[in-house]
Amino acid sequence: MARVTIEDCLKNVPSRFALVHMAAQRVRQVKEGADFLVKSSKNEDVVTALREIAAGKVVIKMNIDKD
Repeated sequence: MARVTIEDCLKNVPSRFALVHMAAQRVRQVKEGADFLVKSSKNEDVVTALREIAAGKVVIKMNIDKD
């Protein structure tokens, strides 16, 4: 993948809002020591997180509250 785009990510994410939250959470995980899920040389953590989302390696875990 030469360049990651928002459209690439939105194939796996329901909205741009969810995409922002997913990417931010993934960057926090990486900063705390998590390993990258895709190879990405010399890219910023945000770009690598977006590449992981576009590749389908990071997914949303929905919490459904049951009353």
